[in-house]
Amino acid sequence: MNRQDSLISKRRFLQSGCALLALPVARIGASHASETSYPTMPVSVTVPYAPGGQGDLFARMLSEPLGKVLGQTVVVENRPGASGMLGTRLIIREKPDGHHLLLGQTGEIAINPVANKNAGYKALEALEPVVLVGDSPLVLITAKNSPFNTLEQLIDKAAKVPESVNYASSGTATPGHLAAVALGLGTHTKMTHVPYKGAGQAMTDVIGGQVDCFFSSVSAAMGHIKSGTVKALATTTGTRLAALEGVPTVAEKTVPGFNYSLWGGYFAPKGTPREVILRLNQAINKILEQPAIRARLESDGAAVTANSPVQFTDFVKAEIGKYTQLIQSAGIVIE
Repeated sequence: MNRQDSLISKRRFLQSGCALLALPVARIGASHASETSYPTMPVSVTVPYAPGGQGDLFARMLSEPLGKVLGQTVVVENRPGASGMLGTRLIIREKPDGHHLLLGQTGEIAINPVANKNAGYKALEALEPVVLVGDSPLVLITAKNSPFNTLEQLIDKAAKVPESVNYASSGTATPGHLAAVALGLGTHTKMTHVPYKGAGQAMTDVIGGQVDCFFSSVSAAMGHIKSGTVKALATTTGTRLAALEGVPTVAEKTVPGFNYSLWGGYFAPKGTPREVILRLNQAINKILEQPAIRARLESDGAAVTANSPVQFTDFVKAEIGKYTQLIQSAGIVIE
């Protein structure tokens, strides 16, 4: 599934976001404003990973301004484990009153419930999408002394000598792993997967030349790219990243429509009142309009777009569909 075939493209997401928010959300939110006293206690936001990642950045950056808008303290709690599924399951079991939220990302929402037989949940059956915070590409990097200076050179080697090119990932069925799988399928090449237990170890071995390449988050790779310890070969969404304008996208010349990213947004337990979802959506969208917040997110490669709960739900549906097709095509199953 490519960007054009998605149920809602990120470009249309940008163009239609403000229009959809302006009338229905404002009107419905206003009609319920006097009917709810939400929140009545501090709000907790669970990040299902250890501190320091993209989701943690999103949640902590927004916690203080969100608390000011809601009139209650917003506390960020890291609940790592099981590739994000542990913290996700905890939120699914919480009371659906808006006081317990999840900062959910690509892996635990769109990938794990499909690839992992033990996930125990389907995201859209167990959670209410509230708002998308940011969406950023991955960047394919290689060591500074690597023989590969372009993506085309890497693919050419993989095509001539199958499995001669190896790539790191932070684990099986992670976004970086699946981006590499999609690249292999799209170019009809076979590369060797070298899974690590985390992105930090993968990055270390890419820098050292122990593995050929790695689809990294932009935030983790940018410092190394700027310092020259790694080379950026390509990014993974449909348009070039402003901060890496000289780096082409995979879609430009190699795999048309190639679009794999890291995204994060807020989710609430299924059954959370609609007026609560709308209030949170309006509050977070307003915060994302603040220049300092937007600049910080964009500096880490995240596209920031106003969006409604309906739009975010459609976006998640499209992502689940895309990853389901890829995982099934590649035969990836985690027992």
